[in-house]
Amino acid sequence: MRRIRALLLLSFAALGGIALFVSRSDATPGTVRIVVPGVWFREGDMDQGHCNNVIIEMKDYLIVVDANYPSGARATMADVQRVSSKPVKYVFDTHHHADHIYGNILWTQAGATTIAFKEVGEELKRFEPARWLAAAKTRPDVAELTREGVPPGPEPPKQDIDQPRFVLNDGSRKVEFHHFGWAHTRGDGFVYLPKEQVLCTGDAVVNGPHNNLMDANIANWPVVLRAAEKLKVKYVLPGHGLAGGRELIGGQEQFMLELHKAVKAGIDAGKKLEDLQTSIKLPEAVSAWVGETSLKGQIRDAYAEISQGKPRGDLPH
Repeated sequence: MRRIRALLLLSFAALGGIALFVSRSDATPGTVRIVVPGVWFREGDMDQGHCNNVIIEMKDYLIVVDANYPSGARATMADVQRVSSKPVKYVFDTHHHADHIYGNILWTQAGATTIAFKEVGEELKRFEPARWLAAAKTRPDVAELTREGVPPGPEPPKQDIDQPRFVLNDGSRKVEFHHFGWAHTRGDGFVYLPKEQVLCTGDAVVNGPHNNLMDANIANWPVVLRAAEKLKVKYVLPGHGLAGGRELIGGQEQFMLELHKAVKAGIDAGKKLEDLQTSIKLPEAVSAWVGETSLKGQIRDAYAEISQGKPRGDLPH
């Protein structure tokens, strides 16, 4: 684990131009760092299940990437006020998972409009309110938003994007929203700042052993990342883990390729799932994405997708 953490820190240090903006004792989760003028990266607290957030300054307002869990939303709101007096006009949900969208209602109550690609709302219809109710049993921040007389479940995005590319441009900054296809989820959204060469990836790219494949299309994931790689990118701001450069896209892509290849080879050789979970060792080149406890589950998900001939997200959960 020490070696993995060192790799993550090195990828972050390689950015050079990123400096600590909000003074804290050290770079702990919750630290806000300025990426380029007017763009801040906030590392989520994984102990609380929080995702990362990105704050983008426009001429008269702010855009926040991901609503987070309710507790994460409140913490992000507090940090937003530290970096700018401008109001948050838009909150972009990169996908439908709880740690990225369950805070929606807090942002809309504060006056923001939540937006996402239309597939995000469609996924919510498939999986909610079951996941919300399950989360409310263990998460006080979700439970407190589950009120008697009010239908349970997350608030869907207020505005759907029904095209693969959407642009906000107020003359001071151009922000592009891209949907390249189904990778981590059907609705994966990327936020791209072409002038600044900043790419916010949601969980289509993470930095470290944070991959959740339950709603994924594992075989198509590298295809989506290759589309993202066509953009001119200097800074990659992932859904979990430290920020880095475009090497994070390549590392994430290679991890998915190696995982799929290893599991398929095992299936072709007639091996059972239990054998693969104990025998597969992925190459050192992708070790930063390999978790001590998560790999068995990822092998299980890849095994299900390959053996049943359907994306993991189309199979029973």
